[in-house]
Amino acid sequence: MGTSTNGTPSPPDVALPPELAPAALTLFGDRLDVAAAYAELLATDGVVRGLIGPREAPRIWDRHLLNCAAVVERIPSGASVLDVGSGAGLPGLVLAIARPDLTVTLIEPLARRTSFLIEVVERLGLTRSVRVFRGRADEAASGSSGREPISGDVVTARAVAPLDRLATWCLPLAVRGGRLLALKGSSAAAEIEEHADTVARLGGGDTAVHLCGVGVIDPPTTVVEIVRERMVGPARSAATKRSRSGRARRR
Repeated sequence: MGTSTNGTPSPPDVALPPELAPAALTLFGDRLDVAAAYAELLATDGVVRGLIGPREAPRIWDRHLLNCAAVVERIPSGASVLDVGSGAGLPGLVLAIARPDLTVTLIEPLARRTSFLIEVVERLGLTRSVRVFRGRADEAASGSSGREPISGDVVTARAVAPLDRLATWCLPLAVRGGRLLALKGSSAAAEIEEHADTVARLGGGDTAVHLCGVGVIDPPTTVVEIVRERMVGPARSAATKRSRSGRARRR
């Protein structure tokens, strides 16, 4: 494995490991080349801009791409997906690559991250199915600065916050009957029990833990799924009222 003169990993560092090739082919199919291009962007531009740590480059496929792509089994065909706190595009961009039938909105408040996301969407040729919304989840749900509120069939989040805060931010973005898919770790069941009252107050109904990618990736991805059964409007805080104007890019 080599390193470029500016200290970022060179492309061979993020080549698909042979032992992961069957899983990658299963999850990405004929879009595997797009996934590989995204892996290279994460390991180069993503590292330079501080979105991915340098030590993450060798693990981009198993820790990030395959882990996120496994979630597609919980998403219906043709669904609209909102990815909250998208960061470097995980899991939203991965889902858009693996499932071209989806329409994906990447919700991210930080300018340097949204700039990266916009560039990656263009470079990967995903402009017809992916847009970038600069702003917070509550701004997206309630509308701000003349923008219409947005909602989706599925709301995703990965490594963003504990389940009570996630539900507060994400459930208002889901249509009735839609769902939150939160990528979690071993604490998933405990979080569900601890925050059940908050989830119910926000209109959440059935909550379950799913293991995605069983028999394809090891370990499988742990996902907390919450169905939005009741429409409870998002709470408008003082921070929301005085928030900066975000910027939506429709692609």
